[in-house]
Amino acid sequence: MSVEAVTPEDALLRVSDLKIHFPIYKGVFRRKIGDVKAVDGVSFEIRRGETLGLVGESGCGKSTTGRAVLRLYDPTSGDVHFEDRDIAHLSNSEMRQMRPRMQMIFQDPQACLNPRMTVGAIIAEPLMEHTSMREAQRKERVQELLEAVGMNPNFVNRYPHEFSGGQRQRIGIARALALDPDFIVCDEPIAALDVSIQAQVVNLLEDLQDQRGLTYLFISHDLSMVQHIADRVAVMYLGKIMELASMEDLFSQPKHPYTQALLSAVPVPDPATEAKRERVILTGDVPSPSNPPEGCVFCTRCPIAQKKCFTEPPEWRELQPDQFVACHFAQ
Repeated sequence: MSVEAVTPEDALLRVSDLKIHFPIYKGVFRRKIGDVKAVDGVSFEIRRGETLGLVGESGCGKSTTGRAVLRLYDPTSGDVHFEDRDIAHLSNSEMRQMRPRMQMIFQDPQACLNPRMTVGAIIAEPLMEHTSMREAQRKERVQELLEAVGMNPNFVNRYPHEFSGGQRQRIGIARALALDPDFIVCDEPIAALDVSIQAQVVNLLEDLQDQRGLTYLFISHDLSMVQHIADRVAVMYLGKIMELASMEDLFSQPKHPYTQALLSAVPVPDPATEAKRERVILTGDVPSPSNPPEGCVFCTRCPIAQKKCFTEPPEWRELQPDQFVACHFAQ
C-alpha cells in the first residue's frame, strides 16, 4: 500500500489527543491521590485497508489504546473518529449500533472463549445479538466462518478445550468476522502461540484482509512479525507515541533513539551481520506511568538526552513525508 499523507477522506479511524487515565485511590475513605496515565495524548490515523502496527515494551499502553478506540474503555479526553462519527462521545445505545463494524481479536485464545459454550455457540453469539438471522441461517453462517479460517465446519459442537492454541485463536478470529466488520483490533494475537503456529495465524490475517478489505490495528511486541504484516508502524513508550512511519522507513532509517534501541535488539538471521551490529543498550528502568518525567518521557533512559529534554516535552513533528517523531534532536 502507498504511504502518501493520510487525508480525512481515506482515513477510516482518526485518533486525536487520546488520554486514558486510571485514578489511584488510597485510605479508608478512598481518597484520590493521582492517576495512572496509561495513554497520555496519543494521535494517529489508519487508512482503509491498511495495517497499522503498534509496538513497544510491555506496560507502555498499547492494549489500552486498542481497547479505547473500540470504546471498551471510556476515554478520559480526546476524540476517536470512525469515518465521520466521534465514537468517543456516543451513548451506549448509539455505540451498540456501531459495534458490528469494529471487532477485536484478543491475546489469550483460551481466556477469551467461554469453556461452557460450544464453538458454534461462541461464533453465533454476535449474530444472535446484532442480527435477526434464523437458527438455520446462523448455523450456515458459522460453518462458512469456520471454513474461512481454515477449520473443519463439522467442529461446531466441540468445546474450546478440545482444540490447540492456534485453533482456538482461529475460532476467535471467526467470531470477530461474524458481523463483517470494517476494522479489527488485533491485540497481540500471536503472543500466546507457539512460534511454529504464529506465522500461520499472521498469514491467515493477511489473507482475510485481502479477501474482505479489512483494516487492522495490529498490537505486538514482536517487531519481526510487525515488519511482516504492517504497512505503517507506531512506536509507543510510557503512554505516548515516539515515532510513526511507514514500515520500510522505520526499519531502514529509524529516527527516534527509542526506536533505534528497539530495532537493535531484533536478531538478524545472518551470523556475520549479527556479529558486526552495534547494540543500543538502554540503562535505567521505565518510569512510573503515575509519575512520568516532566519533559520527554524517554529522557531518563535516552542516550542523547540533554538538559532541554528534562524540562520541555518534544513537539510531534514531521521529519520527512509520512515519518513523524517526538524528539528534540532527531534528524
